[in-house]
Parts: sequence; structure tokens; C-alpha cells
Amino acid sequence: MSFKPLFSKSLGSAPGRLHFASHSHHLWPDASFEGQVQSWEDAAAQADHKWDKIMGEVWPEAQANVAAELGSGDPSAIVFASNTHDFLIRLAAACPRRTGSPLRVLMSDGEFHSARRQMARWAEGGDIRLTKVAADPFGDFSARFLDAAQVEEFDLILVSQVLFNSGRIFGDVEDLATLARPEGPWVVIDAYHAFMAIEAPITQTIAGSAFVLGGGYKYAMAGEGMGFMHCPPGFGERPPITGWYAEFGELTAPPGSSVGYTRDAMRFMGATFDPSALYRFNAIQRMLKENDLTTARIAARVANLQSRLLDRIAGSAFGECDLLNPLDGGPHARFLAFRSPDAQRWCSELDAQHIVTDVRGDVLRIGFGFYQDEKDVDALAVAVRQLS
Repeated sequence: MSFKPLFSKSLGSAPGRLHFASHSHHLWPDASFEGQVQSWEDAAAQADHKWDKIMGEVWPEAQANVAAELGSGDPSAIVFASNTHDFLIRLAAACPRRTGSPLRVLMSDGEFHSARRQMARWAEGGDIRLTKVAADPFGDFSARFLDAAQVEEFDLILVSQVLFNSGRIFGDVEDLATLARPEGPWVVIDAYHAFMAIEAPITQTIAGSAFVLGGGYKYAMAGEGMGFMHCPPGFGERPPITGWYAEFGELTAPPGSSVGYTRDAMRFMGATFDPSALYRFNAIQRMLKENDLTTARIAARVANLQSRLLDRIAGSAFGECDLLNPLDGGPHARFLAFRSPDAQRWCSELDAQHIVTDVRGDVLRIGFGFYQDEKDVDALAVAVRQLS
């Protein structure tokens, strides 16, 4: 069955393009256009009063959709921002630390660029003391990272559930989450490449003690402007970086203080924001439900397409290079990551043929979405086999 009609606008805008970078910029389905239009029409019709609908209907619907996809079961623990970098700043400011000491941070060397760059800059300025665990060799990475988190005292521990550059999966998320305490350490799971790629990636144990970051840009298909964070109860009850939206709802403040906070995830809220991404996200979620397109069903379709590509490029120069995240029958990233000194050149040569992939250093990533079909994969395989 083809789901291309659900993406008629994106596919029709570049009919000669083969888009295999859904892990980078996922093509937008037609439902996202409907959501964008609804956002504009509400603003035009309701003007100042649009916020009654946004905070009373759109926001709660988006919270429920995110919580259901994560598997956390708690919509009130979800808060939104323009991007996950916003949340990194708020978390670092709120995280408890020893008086007079820099924040002690543990993370992998395979984190997403905003975290890598921000942590490196803070470390450069002496604001944090940064310890990094190498993601390679990956065979024992999960064990090595968990050991590091247990051996030394840290204030903030950050790791990706699915590493963005290699597609490898950190397997000890639940064990890591059990280390978290409100007084520190805080555990932060970057689930950006797991959200809507792996079915219900967050267990109740994780939800009860770990912060979880993600967004709408990848497999949620909603585009920019929708970063989200799951906030465990009791952690960071009064974040020092705070916008006026954090005053909405039930307020709590210590005696003698005039700065109140909500008790739910809104305590990490900022200020006025663009709600259009939430409209797009909700419209896409409704479209998925109407077509019975669950994350598990889409993942199964993608796994078949990935396997088909690997079968058809076997024996080629491309097929013989190092596949960092082989198919093993378990949960898998929505992309295949191939390591080769020729990765940059291959990406450029494919792009010249209007085949979109992307490259990170010496790793070429080929991403899959449910807007692709077997004919698309076969056409990609022909092009890939011609690479030298």
C-alpha cells in the first residue's frame, strides 16, 4: 500500500526528487498544511482571544499526543518550547549543584550538536566540569556509560536514547533513570530520534525520575518550533530561568516570595511562543489515527524498506562499508548509518542526482519514512551501486 497521497504537496513540489533524509528534515504531510492554515485562521478570527483556544485546547491535545507516543502516561508532565536547546539552558540553570562548584556533567561524545556545542562552551568558560564517555566502540557503550554514572558523582547526566550520528541505541535508559534524585543527579534522556520511531520508548520508571527531550522536526513530521520536555514530578520545582507562562495554573511559592510556579511541567515554561507547530503536530496526529498508522506499523514498514535496500546493494562498494547500526530484529533507528572515507563524496554524488541523504563527518545516513515505497528503494539502490 502506498501512503504517498498523504504527502501530495511535499512530493508534488519536487517530483523528480528521492528524499531519503527523513531523519534530518522529514517531509511534511498534507495534514501539516491544514494545521498551519487553522492556526492562521484562529489568529485572524479570534485575535487576542486565540490564546484561550491555544492553551485550553491546542496545548492539552498536543500534551496528550506526546505523552501517548512516549508511553509516559502523564500529559501534565509535558511542556513545549521552540527547540530543545531552550530546555538545556533551563535545565542547567535549575539543576542542583554543590555550592561554589561548577555543574558536574556527564554525557556521551555522540550527542546532538546543540548539546555538544553548548556543553563544550560552558566547559571552556569553567561553568561546568564536563566528562564525556566515548560512544565507540559501541558494543559496550551502554555498560561503560552506566558505570561512569555510578562511579563518580555528577549533577547532570545526559545521553541520547538513539545516537543521532550513528543510529545506535543506548540500551540502559531505565537503569540510568533509577540513579536520578531531585537533589541530584538529574538524568536527561534525549529521545529526539526515538520519538515516533520506536514505539512507547519511555517506561513508567523512566517517566518517574528522568527528564526526556524531543521534538516535532523528525518523525513527528511537524517541522520547526516544537521542542518538548517531559518533566518528572518533584524535580526543579522553581527553575531560575522562567517566563511569565510559568505562572499559569495552580501556583506555589515559598513564604516571602512573589514568584509563583505551577506544580506541573509548566513550571519550566518560557514566554510568548509561536503555536503553529502545535497545530501542525495535532493535525498530523489526527491524520495518523484516521489511517490507523501507529508508530509500530510505520516502523515495521520502514524495517522492510531498510532490509530491501541492504539486499540490493550487497556486494557494492557502498554495501561493503561499515554499517554502524545493522538490522537485528529489535527496535531500530529510522535511518541506516554507513561509515566510509568516501561518505562526503557519495552524499554529493547522490545529491547531484536529486537523491537526498545526509552526511556527518565520515558517516552517510540514509533515512526512511512511510512516504517511500519499494520502487523508491530500488531506484536508490541502482544509484548506490554505481558509486565507487
